[in-house]
Amino acid sequence: MKRSIIYLTGIIIALSSSCNEEFEDPSTLKDDEVFSNTAGLISAVVGAQEQWTVGRLSPLYNAVSGAELTTGGLFVVNAGNADEFDISRGKNNLLPENRVLSNLWEQSLLTRYQSQLVIDNLGVVNDPEVAAGIEVYASIFIALANGTLIQFFEQVPLERGQNASFSDRQAVLSNVINTLENARTILNTTTISQEFYDNTPQTIDLENTVNALLARFYLINGDYTAAITAADRVDLTVPSVFGFDDLNLNPLAEAIISNNRYQPRDLNLGLSGELTPDPGDHRLAFYAETDSTFRKFSDTDSTLTAFGAGFFDVETEAVPVYLPGEVLLIKAEAYARSEDLDNAIIELNRVLTKTAADDIFGIGAGLEEYPGPMDEDAILLEIYKNRCIELFMSGLKLEDSKRFNRPGPNEPGEERNRNLYPYPNSEINNNTNTPPNPAI
Repeated sequence: MKRSIIYLTGIIIALSSSCNEEFEDPSTLKDDEVFSNTAGLISAVVGAQEQWTVGRLSPLYNAVSGAELTTGGLFVVNAGNADEFDISRGKNNLLPENRVLSNLWEQSLLTRYQSQLVIDNLGVVNDPEVAAGIEVYASIFIALANGTLIQFFEQVPLERGQNASFSDRQAVLSNVINTLENARTILNTTTISQEFYDNTPQTIDLENTVNALLARFYLINGDYTAAITAADRVDLTVPSVFGFDDLNLNPLAEAIISNNRYQPRDLNLGLSGELTPDPGDHRLAFYAETDSTFRKFSDTDSTLTAFGAGFFDVETEAVPVYLPGEVLLIKAEAYARSEDLDNAIIELNRVLTKTAADDIFGIGAGLEEYPGPMDEDAILLEIYKNRCIELFMSGLKLEDSKRFNRPGPNEPGEERNRNLYPYPNSEINNNTNTPPNPAI
């Protein structure tokens, strides 16, 4: 197959035509057709989803691995996995050549680039209802790419091309929100054609995903009213997931099942002290278990007591784009930070009392209502603890740890070993505008 060479913020990358909606084999479209007709654009945008989710290079694998290893939720089983091991050690052990951080950076930018190319070539689509679906789908991955990168890196280039300039956190978050708001406008003004749905994976619910991601990034941006409004638009009974199959496996499940890379640190998901989960919390058993007969054990370390479960113990298991519990906890946090503690408690209690039967993914704490002090700090602490449990291995924990001002690197009671990642050598060596690396 011919390959097109593109420049992405100084990185030379080969871009092939993508996969069909089942992520099976590269499509038979010639490269010069990919961005010149509707079928090619659909192939390319579905390929962006594959880029985001499949394999050890994927942003899905590296964002989840990085966030939990940096904050102590995961334990590296085999130190021979040097990149994951150095992420788990953090501080000055995390160097620009680390493949977890470089894959996260490079593959996120490539996903974004391919998605933006699709939008830039929508003029070739004659049916506006098909074009609308393609643009919304691509916008989701642009927002995920930029929104994920800014959680790990101090600045992100929003431009394309060699020696692209970098944008600060506020500019990147504004870009993410504007991208998603534009997608929401499209959904509100155009009916998506069935032709679009017939030719794309029907695992991602466009409307609910756009609103859930808006709620997520409005919260991160500190716009609490907008976060609540967006969260209220999400139908918590409708799943939206990244799907996998026998040819395109769940990379996080591959890591867990191999028992050679990492596992949950313990049955409390690495939480201790004031964050120690209630022993009756049913979510602990959802995400971690003590034994399983189908695993191929290769480790003899007697300190390893927990094995990953949930969305990570079957190689074809789908991974949620967002969880209903995240949406509820977004509202709880936004209300608490807006000093509306009564509503914060209402949303927090919806998470605490939720049972597996109440949740489309079977995640339920099954606990009593919040019994603690009615002050903002105590309620926010409880919200953070529940985010750590409910959203285990979601890739959000590093951002959460910083937003809730948990103890950082070299502080007493340290709960994370880095605040920000260094930029990868692939960027440093090819882009003269790359900022200095943060100390930690």
